[in-house]
Amino acid sequence: MSGKPLFILICSEEHEKIQMAAMMASIAAVSETPVHVFVSMGAIYPFQKNLSTDDRYKGGRFSQVLKDKNAPDAMELFGHGKMLGEMTMHACSMALDVLGWEEDELVEDLFDGCMGLTKFLSDAEQGELITL
Repeated sequence: MSGKPLFILICSEEHEKIQMAAMMASIAAVSETPVHVFVSMGAIYPFQKNLSTDDRYKGGRFSQVLKDKNAPDAMELFGHGKMLGEMTMHACSMALDVLGWEEDELVEDLFDGCMGLTKFLSDAEQGELITL
């Protein structure tokens, strides 16, 4: 893969989109591509800690297939990408503010802090941006 950074903006809480983001992020990170993930809007809900799989993931028909077939969990895939490659994840500060959440309410060991959309988009000018 290229050394050009990959920026992934996740704003949908749909299981399929979060799963795809996790797969892209982890594969790119372990393939020596720097990855930066920004989680905002409804996508923040599945990243709340201590949720069951059924509570965490909602989506279309393929979401159920992923659950039934015990596909790798998206949160674990993000964790693997962070552990095995160069990957950062930031929660949208506005989304947390609107919900009245603190960063410690999110899945542990995934996030590198909060960030605003303006900063994320400014940083993303140096690489490829994917929005899900």
